[in-house]
Amino acid sequence: MVTAYSLPEGFTELEVFAIGTALLVEALLGFCLNGLTIISFRKIKELRTPSNLLVLSIALADCGICINAFIAAFSSFLRYWPYGSEGCQIHGFQGFLTALASISSSAAVAWDRYHHYCTRSKLQWSTAISTVVFAWLFAAFWSMMPLLGWGEYDYEPLRTCCTLDYSKGDRNYITFLFALSIFNFMIPGFIMLTAYQSVHQKFKKTGHYKFNTGLPLKTLIICWGPYCLLCFYAAVENVMFISPKYRMIPAVIAKTVPTVDAFIYALGNENYRGGIWQFLTGQKIEKAEVDNKTK
Repeated sequence: MVTAYSLPEGFTELEVFAIGTALLVEALLGFCLNGLTIISFRKIKELRTPSNLLVLSIALADCGICINAFIAAFSSFLRYWPYGSEGCQIHGFQGFLTALASISSSAAVAWDRYHHYCTRSKLQWSTAISTVVFAWLFAAFWSMMPLLGWGEYDYEPLRTCCTLDYSKGDRNYITFLFALSIFNFMIPGFIMLTAYQSVHQKFKKTGHYKFNTGLPLKTLIICWGPYCLLCFYAAVENVMFISPKYRMIPAVIAKTVPTVDAFIYALGNENYRGGIWQFLTGQKIEKAEVDNKTK
């Protein structure tokens, strides 16, 4: 006999289904695109470069975000969280870990692109590996804090997924939020801003725009900005007065990151796109041909 669970408070049947469907689409699309990025790196020798290792790190993190979204979508269709309180803590930790690793890795790509185009220095394997390891360990450190008592993981308003609990707004939450935002949003954002501004000036001088230098930072702000604003609002006001359905919107927007990142860092990268094409079709795009397309 199938147990019928009641709707989460503040949501209609259609709204729960719509959020679950949106999360499912985001999860499947993002996972497929980033999975293709990962497999292409593994199969195509020409893609295995230090710079592309940073792109691989983004793809791995984004696949983790997609897995997190898929679990949330599945629970949304069930109308309840079936994995208990421990499962909620794991889900919150995993979601935070992959999200922070994605942001840090994106900042690392910006740093690499600055040196590649502005200082003409080539990224070495040792530096690339160290950078990726640092990005993930740094993300793991901040993701562990709520499990150790600084901050706390709890259910999202829909109560079918878990994240940082912003409902209390106490000193513990506020101190963690400000430290987290400085080191995992503002500093990466500043790195991306300064790096891509320098790259843009370089492109402007040469007249050859290899990629859209404004997209990475815009993605960071548009996708993660609403969630950050919600968390900061919770630090100064009682966020529970906001309808649960509206508090779910920033979380759904944030889950679009994997898909957008795949188009920016893999499919939007001429070299990487050529490697993906080679993996899918077996047709190798010669370097000279790729270079001509970027001029």
